[in-house]
Amino acid sequence: MGTREETSTALIIGAGIGGLAAAVGLRRIGWSVTVLERAPIIAEVGAGLTLWPNAERALDVLELDVGPRTIPTISRGNVRTPSGRWLRHSHPEDVGVLAIHRADLHDVLRKELPEAALHTDAEVVSVSPKGAVVCRSAGEEHELSADLVIAADGVNSITRRSLWSGDPVFQHRTVWRGVTPSGSVWPVQESLTLGRGVQVGVLPLPDERVYWFVMVNGDRPNQLYADDRREVLNRVGDWHHPIPALIATTPEDQVLHNDIVDIDPLPTFVNDRVVLLGDAAHAMPPDLGQGACQAIEDAVVLAACLASGDVSDGLKRYDEQRRARVQPMAEAARASVRRTSNTSWLAHFAVSVAARLIPPAAWRKATAQWSDWTPPTLPN
Repeated sequence: MGTREETSTALIIGAGIGGLAAAVGLRRIGWSVTVLERAPIIAEVGAGLTLWPNAERALDVLELDVGPRTIPTISRGNVRTPSGRWLRHSHPEDVGVLAIHRADLHDVLRKELPEAALHTDAEVVSVSPKGAVVCRSAGEEHELSADLVIAADGVNSITRRSLWSGDPVFQHRTVWRGVTPSGSVWPVQESLTLGRGVQVGVLPLPDERVYWFVMVNGDRPNQLYADDRREVLNRVGDWHHPIPALIATTPEDQVLHNDIVDIDPLPTFVNDRVVLLGDAAHAMPPDLGQGACQAIEDAVVLAACLASGDVSDGLKRYDEQRRARVQPMAEAARASVRRTSNTSWLAHFAVSVAARLIPPAAWRKATAQWSDWTPPTLPN
């Protein structure tokens, strides 16, 4: 593999948040990076997300300022019933997060990279453990090679499926997401509304936009609906304000629908010169709000582990550190799915009582335990 005496090279598969963060991190330690994205343009779709303190610290290590694109808020601080009754209000002890639109975070990362490093319409066909990648572009196949291949190609990673194993696992949950037009429903307060087997989240975003999600149980994967917005309104259209208004004002073609899937834990994230990162390595349900945060953590830890110049040793340390951190987290996310998907009256009553009676310090520990993380530093 390459050494720091000669410029080390990396091929990064996937230009999502994890892939771009990895590119930024490796460039910070002097590597040359090439990002391969199968889409014709590099852009992030999706809705809002929360950056917990662990992700904020990781972004600081990458010297990225997302502040102007965020709104400080409290995730899971305000909990309500479908009728609007408050089960819990946020407390000073709660851990603050930054709310950001996924596309804005993606834009901040992309602007740190030179255009020459980003290659679109590059569909990866195969990956060799020795660092060779075959990609198809404009109808032609090209073979590329590098000292390291970073697979950041998501939960359906072709790299993981070909060199490891691990098809996505349907968690019998499905979610609709959307972002309202600026000022259409404003102001709003962050909240999480708990129904029997149903969760509705509301999160304010910059520019007087609002991110919302509706998560419900699903009988089978890949179920399609003729009108997603109408389907969501049929389910929660009689819930408290502003939930119906948020859904109704979101353009129909901007309501996103996805099944909740994850992957079983892998025995390693490294295969010779190929390393998994982000959802390709440890996709988890969104219940903890840590999916994008962990991809950013991966990028920083990988860069720090490779900064010494010994790539083999660096990959070993990355693998050990990241599996020890993310795999228990992924299991905790699955456990959360089991709780929130339970439709029994008794289970819902227990969750509601807990939201009302758990002391603030215990609530903070339960909701924010994964945010207590200190990132490594990168050399100048």
